[in-house]
Amino acid sequence: MLEEIEEVLNDTLPFIYNNVLLGGYFMMPSARMQKAGMAAIGGANVPPYNYYNLNFQLFDILEFSGNYRIYRGIKDVNLGEFGFGDFYDRGANFKLCLYQQSQEYKYIPSFAIGYEDFHGSRSFSSFYLIATKELLAQNLEMTIGWGKGRMKGLFGGMGWTPFRKSGFRFIDGITLMAEYDAFDYKKHPHEHPEGRSVSSRVNVGISARLAKTLQLQVSSVRGKEVGGSVTFNYNFGETEGFFPKLDNPSLYKAPLDLQALGHLRTEKELARELACAFNGQGFALYRVHLIPGDFGEKNLRIKLINTMYRTEEDVRERVTYILSTLSPSNIANITVVIEADGVSIHEYHFQANALRLFREKSIGAYELGALSPLEEVSPQPGKYDGTELYRRKKSIWMFTFRPRFLTFLGSAKGKFKYSVGLVGGPEGYLFDEVYYKLQLSYAIHSSFSDVGDMDKLNPSQIINVRSDSVRYYQSNTVSLEQAFLQKGFNLGKGCFFRLATGYFEPAYAGVASEFLLSPVGKDWAIGFEGSTVLKRNYSGLGFQHEIRKLNGKTPEYVPFVGYQYFLDLYYDFKPMQMDFKVSIGQFLARDKGARFEVTRYYPSGFRFSLWYTLTNANDKVNRQTYHDKGIAFQLPLDVFLKKSSRSMVGYAMSSWLRDVGARASTGIPLYTTIHWERI
Repeated sequence: MLEEIEEVLNDTLPFIYNNVLLGGYFMMPSARMQKAGMAAIGGANVPPYNYYNLNFQLFDILEFSGNYRIYRGIKDVNLGEFGFGDFYDRGANFKLCLYQQSQEYKYIPSFAIGYEDFHGSRSFSSFYLIATKELLAQNLEMTIGWGKGRMKGLFGGMGWTPFRKSGFRFIDGITLMAEYDAFDYKKHPHEHPEGRSVSSRVNVGISARLAKTLQLQVSSVRGKEVGGSVTFNYNFGETEGFFPKLDNPSLYKAPLDLQALGHLRTEKELARELACAFNGQGFALYRVHLIPGDFGEKNLRIKLINTMYRTEEDVRERVTYILSTLSPSNIANITVVIEADGVSIHEYHFQANALRLFREKSIGAYELGALSPLEEVSPQPGKYDGTELYRRKKSIWMFTFRPRFLTFLGSAKGKFKYSVGLVGGPEGYLFDEVYYKLQLSYAIHSSFSDVGDMDKLNPSQIINVRSDSVRYYQSNTVSLEQAFLQKGFNLGKGCFFRLATGYFEPAYAGVASEFLLSPVGKDWAIGFEGSTVLKRNYSGLGFQHEIRKLNGKTPEYVPFVGYQYFLDLYYDFKPMQMDFKVSIGQFLARDKGARFEVTRYYPSGFRFSLWYTLTNANDKVNRQTYHDKGIAFQLPLDVFLKKSSRSMVGYAMSSWLRDVGARASTGIPLYTTIHWERI
């Protein structure tokens, strides 16, 4: 019965992406939405255009997509002579659902508003209101809407999925569709000359969904052409990974050893048992101290580094099972300190009685968590405060490497430029306290060689601190990208501090410091960071003492030492799973202002970010003041593995590569280190 109820509650028609990768039909949208965390990529051939699209469902009610639209056969007016190719247009779209059809009120349709091409050149912008009704019993959905802009007046669409309940997976995702196309092809000023003729505003076609991740679609276009699209989609926000975590260790439950410390169970034996248990569970055990209490009791203090798990909940659970299974009966309290990047982040305090009740199943994990919450790190015991039972030195070096894929869009020598290579090198700790990282890079194949370092149409008129970045990746030799030292400190009461120096990134080296107030149990943090950096030569280890500044298109060179400083404000709004960050201060090009960043995070660990920067730099792009903005995402590597991993793969893309709002990397930020241990 429960299975039948669950099936009814989750019953839905196949979701269809239209040619600009919004929920819809062919050209027109619908009011339907995917689940939050769904990502899609696709391409469409809609004569006389080609589309390359991305889509992301930020919330259940908010959908974004981005389009790269190519005018087939129309050379770029300004850059065509340089080999740029056909003219193109970039745009972004959003759709907000005001009401979603539900089982409770199934007779009320979904309502949404949307804006196509709201960002970019806005050559194809349209605002619309829309309603969609799903008739599950008839396997039918119907849409009606009204638009303003390129989409003019009334439009509509319908889809019929006749074999949805057939049980044959190769045909149950086939949907027959028709729509009334409201685009003003004839009068719209930015339309392709070959796309103005319309024989019929009714587009008809078919869509097929395979394995819930692949959509194939073909349809008529304006009654004159045939178009088609291919789309891949996957919910990275809710996924538990492509594979079950079969290689994760089972929770530690045996052997049970509660023998008191003494002749039968020596301190050395306890240390060995704890080291084996923690290391087997994915932790690195570095310190164990036996500390006498004020009333003659014995206490343990343990320092761990989490090497495997992404969430604090997983860390707590595994630590709890180990301690409840191996704690000596004459130990009254156990303190567990969690360290990351050489900084003690927080600690747990476990009472022996609470661990006993948990072991006997008299209380559960929730109750034990209430009795042993996260707390600020207590002072480390001195030489004469207790007995050190176990000490392990941190690795002096550990070699890591990974593939890297870099992209540039909009080069005068072609739209899409890329570099495929490897980055890697040693990292570790010097004197057990100072973190260091060396990173080398090598480009296996690159199309960057003919990319210039100046925007021919809109040359940056402020000092070129970032717009020449491509020059650092045009070498086919091994390059030193990073070589820095960093030392972090926990000052107590939620205060942290770090110092860093060295080659922070391919373009900059220098010295940096950061202070952060991030109390345990609070959703906010406040920090201040400042650094002095020098711009590196495009190859080698030397520095540029003068930096380019364009006067029109004529280069001048001015003395340069980079100073950047910021007041950083952080807030984690857990009810909506959103991180906010505001940085106020001076950026690398000496422009002053603020950068606003918002991140939506998901149960899988996937993170999607948007940023926007406002500064006093009067940087002009196409005669309009430009403000740095872009998107980024981070995907947990363990999505592709059979075991848990803390590693992430990420990608960031700015709307335009400019110098306004630029900042240099200065090592590992404190908030990143701390936040990743507490989520």
